[in-house]
Amino acid sequence: MGCCLGVLLLGGAPRLALALWWFMFPSRITETFAAWTAGTPAVPVWVWPLAGILLMPWLTIAYVWVAPGGITGIEWAILFVALLFDLGTHGGSGREARRRSKS
Repeated sequence: MGCCLGVLLLGGAPRLALALWWFMFPSRITETFAAWTAGTPAVPVWVWPLAGILLMPWLTIAYVWVAPGGITGIEWAILFVALLFDLGTHGGSGREARRRSKS
């Protein structure tokens, strides 16, 4: 029981953290992703952070953290590590599904 609770908390923690960050400091999230929608007024600003929460929460948190000052040097390494965390999460669930189907 404790293991399942731990997995749920770890899996939901970045999403919860990003949602709380968005709720407490909406201007930080909006300003970070505003440049993405500057040329396309048909896409609202909230679409990109919401997609980040659902698909790649660690990368979105890292991007919101490093992007406002510009991304140079070590910030690229931070984004790469966050990408690895997200890919590891997705890959681990696929590996577990294959393991279950063989049993």
